[in-house]
Amino acid sequence: MEIYMLNDFMEKVRGFILKPVETFQECKEDSLGNALTYYIILVIINAILSTLVLFAGISTLSMYEKIPGMEGIFPAVLFVGIIVGGIIGVFICGAWLHIFVWLLGGRKGYEKTLKAIMYGSTPGLLISWIPIIGIIGALWTLILEILGIQELQEMSTGRAAAAVILAVVVFVIIIIVVALVFFMAVTRVISASSYITH
Repeated sequence: MEIYMLNDFMEKVRGFILKPVETFQECKEDSLGNALTYYIILVIINAILSTLVLFAGISTLSMYEKIPGMEGIFPAVLFVGIIVGGIIGVFICGAWLHIFVWLLGGRKGYEKTLKAIMYGSTPGLLISWIPIIGIIGALWTLILEILGIQELQEMSTGRAAAAVILAVVVFVIIIIVVALVFFMAVTRVISASSYITH
């Protein structure tokens, strides 16, 4: 049973890397539980590798060495944080993306969008832990998510691409606006405090 699951997992990884469209078609009727299991395995692999890389980098900092007990706690917190963040994040990202999928005509339901993200995350989760090269994984993941939305939501490539791109662009704009508002608020507080002191 475990060997079968491992073989199935490896087959899916190869499929989404080498022939994504056909693999999405084959996984169209997969249950959300199967997709989530596949995704969680990828997240755990990513968490292990990311923790090793980040821990190696942080352990070289003199500040890190001065914090008692940090060498034992930090890796565990980081590892658990990546897994929990990855699992919670995929449901939030799925809901956010599905808004745009629905607006552009996708009517197959939130579950299909969620599966497109879970399966589409394959390259990103496999190589995002590698400095610089991880960017390629992120871009590759966006392409796979577009293909996943296209196949699972039965949308045209253009509409699927528009949904994914809009979701990313609108999110980035919101982040920039929030950051600007925060920066302006902090600037006003600093200006006001300096005015009072003078």
